[in-house]
Amino acid sequence: MKALNTWERVLAGLVVLLYVGFGFGIDGFLSPYALADSTVNMSERLIIAMAMAMLIVAGEIDLSIAATMALSSLAMGLAMQAGAPLPLMLLAAVVTGAACGLLNGWLVTKRGLPSIVVTIGTLSLYRGLALVLLGDQAITGYPEALSTLGNGTMGDLIGVEWLIVPIEFAIALVFAAAVAVWMHRTVHGRRVYAVGSNPVAARFSGIAADRYRLGLFVFAGIAAALAAVLLTGRIGSTRPNLAAGWELDAITIALLGGVAIQGGRGSMVGVVLAAVLLGAFTFALGMLNVPGIVMSMVVGGLLIGAMLLPRLWPRR
Repeated sequence: MKALNTWERVLAGLVVLLYVGFGFGIDGFLSPYALADSTVNMSERLIIAMAMAMLIVAGEIDLSIAATMALSSLAMGLAMQAGAPLPLMLLAAVVTGAACGLLNGWLVTKRGLPSIVVTIGTLSLYRGLALVLLGDQAITGYPEALSTLGNGTMGDLIGVEWLIVPIEFAIALVFAAAVAVWMHRTVHGRRVYAVGSNPVAARFSGIAADRYRLGLFVFAGIAAALAAVLLTGRIGSTRPNLAAGWELDAITIALLGGVAIQGGRGSMVGVVLAAVLLGAFTFALGMLNVPGIVMSMVVGGLLIGAMLLPRLWPRR
């Protein structure tokens, strides 16, 4: 029975209640196609939320992760305009994301700057570069294969019509599963928790704390690039405001999933459940024609609630 009291079980129960409640309240919400569409709201956010959760567990944060998405998408678009084939376009996005993460990590680990200050600065830098290079223009005309990646289903890949699971959701789940296994089932994952719990003790234990923190920032940049590729393929264009504000969504999902803002604690399974909960909730609000500003207020309220819950939950 003790396992039923974990926060992950609570989140799972909330997910079930949400789907049942909106299923009765909104006509067609539980139809297979609506359920498939609801994953669109969570796939790319889940990817960057997992990377954000790893950083928070290690005692760091990356507020530039959404801006990195915009810059990675821009790099892919410029590569396409230069005549590069799709593999090189994807490589341009990944290299750009990794470079952004490397700069963040270098400033934090080698120069001793607080990650929140560094990434506030690089948020403006990366987003500003996208704005300067694109202005009010957009890059369009991406290959059909990229559109299939962002909008296609698993059935399209294997020729099974009834398999309507979106490709990008399947990629997000595989990515999340790999992160969860690495964090919870490997020595390296346990070292990340140790670094976040007590970095000084971790160093005296022989853990290369700075190396892990630097690696996590680079990984966050690569995750942002992957999310940018999927999002660009889904919407079919690169814009300077791509994924604007998503860094707050990623933090909200991580904290709502049970990751402690102080670092050292958190479940990757909880992060996945929180992403499903937030994604399904915002999808339901969209079906009810709720304005976007109200959804932003909901995300803000969840962020505050996610920070309060760790203090209130032990008392109950």
